[in-house]
Amino acid sequence: MIKKKLISTAGLTLIEILIGVVVSTIMMAAIYTTYTVVNTTYGQVLEKAKVSRSSRDLIELLIRDIRMAGFRYYFGQNSEGIPKESYLEFVGGADTLKKSHDPIIIISSQLGHSISDTVPTPPTKHNSEDTCCDKIHIVYDDFNKRDTNQPYKRYKLTYYAKPEDDGKNENNAPINPRYAIYKSKISWEQSINSQTGKWISNCPECYHEELIRDYVEDMEFVPLDANGKVLKPYPSPATEQSRNNLYKVRAIDIRVAFKSEKPFFRFESKQGKERKLSGFSRGIRSFSDRNLRDNVVVTVHTRNIAAEGNY
Repeated sequence: MIKKKLISTAGLTLIEILIGVVVSTIMMAAIYTTYTVVNTTYGQVLEKAKVSRSSRDLIELLIRDIRMAGFRYYFGQNSEGIPKESYLEFVGGADTLKKSHDPIIIISSQLGHSISDTVPTPPTKHNSEDTCCDKIHIVYDDFNKRDTNQPYKRYKLTYYAKPEDDGKNENNAPINPRYAIYKSKISWEQSINSQTGKWISNCPECYHEELIRDYVEDMEFVPLDANGKVLKPYPSPATEQSRNNLYKVRAIDIRVAFKSEKPFFRFESKQGKERKLSGFSRGIRSFSDRNLRDNVVVTVHTRNIAAEGNY
């Protein structure tokens, strides 16, 4: 009985086993290829979403602060001994940045910022043709009823860029060069019984070199007048002509370009087929590396800026 049962038992031949192995290998290769494609696509989607999120967050901050430029608080008639309107000294149209209380000042293509509001020697750019990035100073007032010594407040915000990289290669060239956007905040100190005051950087609300966003390619601020024309020169204390434009600003074009943190494309672009970055007044720029770049252009109306005498 045992012998007959063994004889009737069927098995797999070597050829059948080899066929099974080949079919399994083909299926595994197809699954791996599909997984690789899906994983690569998913990584690209995440990287693009990260770039989009970075642009959205920074733009929202800039929009909020630019809309506040020139704002002054009016408390009104009261029985608490607080002036009904701001008593803070205001220095408009000053010939230096340190003295200025003007709502918006734009300095084109300058990196770095010092807490004393003087203009330091700009940090070295990544290359001689690089024009990144603009710097913007924003001044607005606020109010704190609980501060009996100084209920009316004034702040100066500064957005600026600094060069960043991931070290140097064997040729001493920067690895993954880009820029990071920083923000500083100082306050005007003037008690309720004082006729004058000064800018300070050690208030509870103050900060310096607060990192806002990394992996930025460029940042530009373009001031527009009531007719939508670009104000040239940009509003700043630098010259008499630029000071005349300080209170003509009615809108700001914010243009920011972001760079992906990791390589996005599979290959570098060939010569003559470089990837383009446009949307900036400084012209179109070309790139051959594998990183993704995307830019955002938004127009913000400066609703609190009036003629200098009516500030």
